[in-house]
Amino acid sequence: MGPRQCQVCNESQSKYKCPSCYLPYCSLLCFKKHKEFPCVKPQPTEAKTTAVSESIVEKPLVVNEPRQVLPKFQLEAIASSSEIRDALNDKALQELICRIDCSSNAENELDKALADEAFCLFTDKILSTINL
Repeated sequence: MGPRQCQVCNESQSKYKCPSCYLPYCSLLCFKKHKEFPCVKPQPTEAKTTAVSESIVEKPLVVNEPRQVLPKFQLEAIASSSEIRDALNDKALQELICRIDCSSNAENELDKALADEAFCLFTDKILSTINL
C-alpha cells in the first residue's frame, strides 16, 4: 500500500492517522482543522482490523538497547491493569501519547509531556504496575 494523500488539505502526503477515525492527515495544522468537527471511530470489521494491523507493521520497533524492552510478563501486567486502561480513556492523555508517538523527535516530546501532571500520574501507574 503506497503513500496516501492528506484527507484534510488534499495537497500533501499523509504521515499520520487520526486516532479516533483513522483519517489520514499531513500536519498538526490539518489535524487541528479536522478536530474542529467531531469524528467517530469506525465500527470494527475484518477489513478495518487488517488495515490497523498493517499500519502497526509499517512502523517497525527499532531497539538499540535490548535491556530497554520490557519482558512479556510486565507488558501483560500493563495491558491487564484496569487502572491504566481507565486512565487511557482520557482524550487529552490519548492526544499527548499520539503526539509523542507521531513525533520525529519522540524523546523531546516525552520530555515536554513530563511537565503534564496527568501524564506523570499515568507513567507512575505504569511503573508501579511493573514494580519499578
